[in-house]
Amino acid sequence: MDLLLKRGHDALEIEKTEAAIEHFRALTDHAPDFAEGWHGLGLAYFHADRFGVAMDALERTLALNPNHFGALRGVGAIQEQIGEGALAYDAYARVLELRPHDQDVINAMARLERDVKGTKL
Repeated sequence: MDLLLKRGHDALEIEKTEAAIEHFRALTDHAPDFAEGWHGLGLAYFHADRFGVAMDALERTLALNPNHFGALRGVGAIQEQIGEGALAYDAYARVLELRPHDQDVINAMARLERDVKGTKL
């Protein structure tokens, strides 16, 4: 498992997205209850702009580990990319429950706040 996980992350690092997808798919086939494998697969699909299957993989991650903040961040990022600001905001809010000092998420929520909560008069 560790080797496939490492190969997947290494492939993502050098922007070999399809290779990363192959490694993470092999990992999830081999160890379907390993949340980190599904998270890696979700990241790889996200980098390939394949948001539907990325969301599926991240949801599988969260089914296995509901407090996986990386998967929650990914869900927020996908929702933001597809124009679902309120859903992105909710996902990011869950991340902050787990990691209250995550500056990237704080920035994302600030970016979305006006659209989600409306403009104050």
